[in-house]
This record gives sequence, structure tokens and C-alpha cells, in this order.
Amino acid sequence: MAKISNKIKPSKILALWNNYKTLAKEKGLNKPENPLYINKSISTFIESGVDIEKPAFYSEDIYYEGEIGIVIGKECKNVEIENAKNYILGYTCVNDVTAMNLVKKDPTFDQWTRAKSFDTFGVFGPCVVSDIDPMNLRVTSKLNGKIVQDYNTSDMFFNVFEIVSYLSKDMTLFPGDIIACGTNSGLGPMNEGDTIQVSVEGIGELTNKLV
Repeated sequence: MAKISNKIKPSKILALWNNYKTLAKEKGLNKPENPLYINKSISTFIESGVDIEKPAFYSEDIYYEGEIGIVIGKECKNVEIENAKNYILGYTCVNDVTAMNLVKKDPTFDQWTRAKSFDTFGVFGPCVVSDIDPMNLRVTSKLNGKIVQDYNTSDMFFNVFEIVSYLSKDMTLFPGDIIACGTNSGLGPMNEGDTIQVSVEGIGELTNKLV
């Protein structure tokens, strides 16, 4: 299995919303017409072993969201689905941390970007793996050692190649950019002092503590 160093430098991380059938069913949602996504700030990035920091002013729920992430390998613009694989460096683990109560704080505007863009809220690693089948991988999250998420990437509405193709038609994707493919059932809040572990079959495990 080809593992690539985690020392990549993304220019952006894009995080999908409503991309899993099981979670959509729980939430009463339907498959969207196209992939829906949020842009997280590059200042969110941390690796495994680094603490997730709760914002000083914020006392409400912070959610873990265990996901598989696509890592772009070369500049990618207006790529068709059948060619998307050629632009992917590999795959990594992602914890798309979210200050969930901020999303609906203002009734006139959903604050997804703000809720997901605090420093330390973009966890990825521990490496990038190139030669795995992204269509059938187990993703798990453990909160203080207890499994809270356990699902398979086969449950996606839009697979990784469809995602890369669609997003490349909105914007240029650069080498190192990360696309978090969305989370599934079991996402939930963490308390200060909790340890969260996100793993993707064939890639490895992220371990971080909320402080």
C-alpha cells in the first residue's frame, strides 16, 4: 500500500454536506441535485496528536464528523468524471469539526463557514494513501474509546470521482487541496477533555483531544 507523507500544504479544504444516504434519511433529506459544500479556512488545519481548541467565547456544542478526504494531486479544472482519478493524489482521514450551534444563530443566514473555520477545526492525516478503492471503505469514529460512527463509503450519494469533477467545474483545485466527502450517521458533540479518534480503513487513525 503506497503511503505518502502527510506534509501536504492545501490551499483550501472543501467539506461536503448531505452526501450520505443513511444520514439524509435520518434528517428527512433527499439527494441533492449536485454536491453541496462549504469552504473551511486554511487556518483550521492540524494533524493527529494536536489538540482541538474550543473558542474562548463559545460554550455550546462542538461536533466531531469523521470522514474520508480526497487529496488533489495536480491542478484540476473542468475535469470530467471518467478522468477525475488522474487528478487525485490519494485519500486521507478527516475530522470536520463544527461549532454546531452557530449554524442557525442568525435566523437570516446559515453560518456554516464560520462554524467550521475556527483554528484547529480541520483535522487531517495521518498520511495520504494512493492505492485503495475509495468506493468501499469502512469509516469509524471513537469518542473516548467507544465507537460512535461506523459506516461505509459505499453509502455516498456522490462518489469521489463525481465530487472532484463537479467541484473542478466551480473552481480550480490545486495540488494538496482536500475535499472532505461528508459525514454519516453518528456525528455528535464532544466535551472538553474528550478524545476523538477517526479512522478510515487502509489509511490510519487520527487522534485528537478537545481542550
